[in-house]
Amino acid sequence: MTAPAADWPPAPITTARLVLRAAEARDRATFVELFSSEEVGTHKGGARPRAELEAAMPEVAGQRPGFFVVTVADGMIGAVTLDRREGGTTELGYLLLPRAWGRGYASEACAAALGWCALARPGDPVVVTIQTANARSMRLAARLGFTEVERFHEWGAEQWRGERSPRAAAH
Repeated sequence: MTAPAADWPPAPITTARLVLRAAEARDRATFVELFSSEEVGTHKGGARPRAELEAAMPEVAGQRPGFFVVTVADGMIGAVTLDRREGGTTELGYLLLPRAWGRGYASEACAAALGWCALARPGDPVVVTIQTANARSMRLAARLGFTEVERFHEWGAEQWRGERSPRAAAH
């Protein structure tokens, strides 16, 4: 987890149950499943058509700094992203397959990725944007130390933006 942001991909990050790693060609089918899932798309602007994804998705998706594939023993279950934004902030994003919901994987994966971010991008505040209707993600953001900065209406729904300051991340 100590690799600077310029060193991508970093060594895989291992938690008690998960491995966060760079995307590989073997993950493509799971990416298609993830982005075409109606359940996953409920609070993310909707699912994309499977045929469209099959045609457009590169052989290896998610090849950028801050993009982690989340895996368990039987394979990929989702992704966590830490995207650099203007003004020196990093935005957290995460998607997990419905079969992985309700097991604490999102919390474990996001905490591990935020730990990497604190080392690779010291001083960067981290933000997250969540539809307020997504109660599970709202609770996760609170557990991860995010506090509300604003609410706004976008993509046909109320959105909540939270921030996790570098100082809060150190505690």
